[in-house]
Amino acid sequence: EILNGEIVRRIGAGPRPNVLISLTAMGSKGHHLETEALLPMQEQMSTEDYMLNDRIIVYVVEVKAKNGVPEIIVSRAHAGLVKRLFEREVPEIREGLVQIKSIAREAGSRTKISVFSTDPDIDSIGSCVGPRGQRVSAIVDELKGEKMDIIEYSDDPAEYISSALSPADVIKVEVNLEEKTASVVVPDNQLSLAIGKEGQNARLAAKLTGWKIDIKSKSQADKASEELFEESDDEEFELNE
Repeated sequence: EILNGEIVRRIGAGPRPNVLISLTAMGSKGHHLETEALLPMQEQMSTEDYMLNDRIIVYVVEVKAKNGVPEIIVSRAHAGLVKRLFEREVPEIREGLVQIKSIAREAGSRTKISVFSTDPDIDSIGSCVGPRGQRVSAIVDELKGEKMDIIEYSDDPAEYISSALSPADVIKVEVNLEEKTASVVVPDNQLSLAIGKEGQNARLAAKLTGWKIDIKSKSQADKASEELFEESDDEEFELNE
């Protein structure tokens, strides 16, 4: 679940200490219940500063016993936070008309989310973006400017992988179903966009789809094909001799 809270204490020294958060939840009888939760360093977004008395939305990752007392662990970096925010902002998701198929996230930087409409008359991406982009903007604002790529899920692996590499254009995708690998060819001027800064776009696309993706520019693919053709010609010549 996602819950609202207020930062009440910073625990430990250093630039990014653990943070204690006072949470407010609704009890079964409609009463407001208050408890405390821990936001550990590894569950924080590197782009955020957590200051005392700040209001914050967190995702509950775990509840465990510590010395016989329940300890609640919350996160700002978990992909589940993005999922719950979309459920909150998009009525079609709450009603089951649009489904979230997969999420790949590098918190504070970029998230890719694939969606699918169970109703052919409903645009899954348009529903998530919202009128004038208001729905996705609310989520991006909550995540302090984290980039959000919303793509259409497809049962066709080639089509799905091509979409997952957005915003880059893709010329061709060849898939190996047994090894679950894909060879992707993109225009020469789209190679850096497809791979992304420090490989982020390709990395997130692979995580989103569950496929190992090898990306080449058209000129690289053409050169590899020529070399393969020359090798096969040499082999044929040797056999003829």
